Amino acid sequence: MHTRLNQAQPYALALFRIAVGLLFACHGAASLFGVLGGAMGGGSIPAGTWPGWYAAVIQLVGGSLVVLGLGTRIAALISSGSMAYAYFKVHQPEALFPLQNGGEPSAVFCWVFLLLVFTGPGALALDRLFSRGGAESDGEDRAREQAPAVTV
Repeated sequence: MHTRLNQAQPYALALFRIAVGLLFACHGAASLFGVLGGAMGGGSIPAGTWPGWYAAVIQLVGGSLVVLGLGTRIAALISSGSMAYAYFKVHQPEALFPLQNGGEPSAVFCWVFLLLVFTGPGALALDRLFSRGGAESDGEDRAREQAPAVTV
């Protein structure tokens, strides 16, 4: 059972990355272009407005890069930082807990993207096409296979 789950892990991670990146990119597109319901119930954020417009650009570009698996770790790091900023600057001053201040999406996206910084893109990522003949990703997979199993 564990062997099959371990073999599926890179593909499950890829599906996770694609779903999260797509949700994040859609949020940015809604804020920038007023599509999918628009920003805050309708419309779009005026260009250059701090910090909303810049956050929306990070969401659209970062989410798209994460979906494609292109520069995933860097895009995820920037996206995570953007969501941390959003939480602490916009939501946290309203109340202490995310449930009280409406900051659950910011907090969840922050932690999800931070996780992708450390896990990498998984399978089905364009990064693998641009690495040195796939050698780096194959080496990471081999190192992971040879690492001792952690038991709890």
